[in-house]
Amino acid sequence: MSTKKSRREFLITSLKASLAVPLLSSGLYACNSATKTKTDATESKSKKLNILILGGTSFLGPHQIAYALDRGHSVSIFTRGKTIPKVRTEVFDKVEHLIGDRNDNLKALENRKWDAVIDNSGRQVDWTRKTAELLKDNCELYMYTSSVGVYYPYVKERYTESDSVVLKVPEDATEIERYEYDYGVMKANSELVAAEHFGNDRTIVVRPTYMIGPGDRTDRFMHWPIRLSQPGEVLVPGKSNDAVQYIDIRDAAEFMIRLLEDKKSGIYNATGPKQSQNILDFVKEANTAFNIDHNYVSIDDYEFLEKNEIYFSIPWIMPTPDHLGSAGMSTEKVINNGMTYRFLKQTVKDTHDWWNSDAVDAKRRDDYMANADTLLNKEAKLLDAWKKR
Repeated sequence: MSTKKSRREFLITSLKASLAVPLLSSGLYACNSATKTKTDATESKSKKLNILILGGTSFLGPHQIAYALDRGHSVSIFTRGKTIPKVRTEVFDKVEHLIGDRNDNLKALENRKWDAVIDNSGRQVDWTRKTAELLKDNCELYMYTSSVGVYYPYVKERYTESDSVVLKVPEDATEIERYEYDYGVMKANSELVAAEHFGNDRTIVVRPTYMIGPGDRTDRFMHWPIRLSQPGEVLVPGKSNDAVQYIDIRDAAEFMIRLLEDKKSGIYNATGPKQSQNILDFVKEANTAFNIDHNYVSIDDYEFLEKNEIYFSIPWIMPTPDHLGSAGMSTEKVINNGMTYRFLKQTVKDTHDWWNSDAVDAKRRDDYMANADTLLNKEAKLLDAWKKR
């Protein structure tokens, strides 16, 4: 596989399974972190809301639904009726199911009122335009699930919610760059469309970074729960001070519901962890989920990693010029507005337990373990080559 092809396929996979687009899991999962208090999960200072979720049957939506119901809210979901929920399936008997299509059939949303709408499935600007226009007089708040991809290319070391976003693809963009530009441009313009119809004071935009946790269909994070649960030397890609960012899917979901409760309009980078973290510290902290001692080997030569087609191991991404600040999203605003974070140990443990449960099809696990292109299967050879270089 050529370097260009490998990097291109990574970008395509990342964008299709984007930071904010809900994804199917592969089975029933209902694990809750013990680090969340009962008070946080069940009490709300706000009135009980009637919430519409556009989408809702996939990775992010089920956690939003579960949390909203726990706090006494009612939920309607609008889907094509084709995706069978397989994450937090116990909650779907408690929601209203509306069937339609964002391309050409919004009839189920006509002449209905909700307190708030969450647009999880806004994968085309026109989709957001149509729903925002239809619902602007029947919903008080419009929450658009966006992405930190709106800041691409990440040429600065730090990004806040007030930084400019990408609104069109440069004419001279390469094939690889275009994949990322297309996604960021779509999300950024969708944000503007939502605000155009609802106004800034009634629009909430949430821009998550890489969301990790149980139920993620992409397998992009699975290397670490699997690898750290096994003995032996652990390869840590990148320089020890390479920054990483991520957010537990449940932390993002719960934060979003609380924003609706408090009617906090505005833009929020849904990123974590609470304190800045580098890749080596991330791996060490993640390893606390298992009672296994590891020797960590940092391969800090980007040329060596690129030669061996290791461009990322989420949450680490090689800090190429266009990704210099991809892990530099400010968390100040979300923390000041009530974002809470599970311990990474809990996220890794929950993800590992989900992966090894009946929730995940055995073939999916077998295919992942047999994939020769993963870092998991390249590790031993790379460590040997690194020591002999």
